[in-house]
Amino acid sequence: MLERFTEKARRVIFFARYEASQYGSPYIESFHVLLGIAREEQFLFRKMGVPTDRLRPIYESLFIARPPISTSIEVPLSPESKRVLKRAAEEADKFGHNHIGSEHILLALFAEVP
Repeated sequence: MLERFTEKARRVIFFARYEASQYGSPYIESFHVLLGIAREEQFLFRKMGVPTDRLRPIYESLFIARPPISTSIEVPLSPESKRVLKRAAEEADKFGHNHIGSEHILLALFAEVP
């Protein structure tokens, strides 16, 4: 599934998995993916004028934290996160890119917001 993803995009997913486990989430949700991008690609947020240190308090105000899950336990992607990664591939295709980067994932997240 991740063959076309750049190393940075793969790290975004790794960090999203870490964020999900730290908050005790049974799934990697789209907000975890956003937190993963914020960890890996802070410059993207700076370019948009969004301070990454504001994302975590927003997350914590929206979701109830549960006890952390061991990082050795596989945390699957939620259906929404799967859609985001599929849409990221579509975004890359629109631009004629063979790779899927974190910027494509960010565009896909924006597209998922109602």
